[in-house]
Amino acid sequence: MARTPVAGGRPRGGTEVPRGRTRWWRVAALVALPALVLLPLLVAFVGIVFSEDGEDDDRGEGGRASERVPCAEALAFGGAVLPAGARPTGGCTVQGFQDIHYSAAFRMPRTGVQDWLIHTYPDAPQPAAGFCAGEAADLCLDLNHAAGLPDGVEAHVVRVRVVHEDAGTALVRFTAFTT
Repeated sequence: MARTPVAGGRPRGGTEVPRGRTRWWRVAALVALPALVLLPLLVAFVGIVFSEDGEDDDRGEGGRASERVPCAEALAFGGAVLPAGARPTGGCTVQGFQDIHYSAAFRMPRTGVQDWLIHTYPDAPQPAAGFCAGEAADLCLDLNHAAGLPDGVEAHVVRVRVVHEDAGTALVRFTAFTT
């Protein structure tokens, strides 16, 4: 019995399908078309997500622009107020995208620094003197909700760095941020 080009391999009956004329290309086109459309979108999405991750822009702000804010706002975010006799240096700023980062710098009488810290953060540990994790400072205080930060403060972490500029003046750098 000779084979004939008939579907089912039977000599008679059934639909004739010419050899080499299958319709698999339609299935391949239906699968390839969405893949060709979605692949560039996936590549673009991954590129956008990782382009901002850990990279600094020209100002070293990680792609986030800083805005000037009143120093009272920056200090209040960390549960503090500007001490008596203090004068802001430069401007106080806020940066934010997913996390919020406030910073303030001010000069105040050197003799009032300890009292201001004790009054502002009564449950805080004593400020460290001398070694401030690689920063040039005479006093440093790192707080979070588990270590001295009062309840109701919006910030998750507060860092205070104090540099004794001369016998009567201290430069205080204050940062408060969420994590």
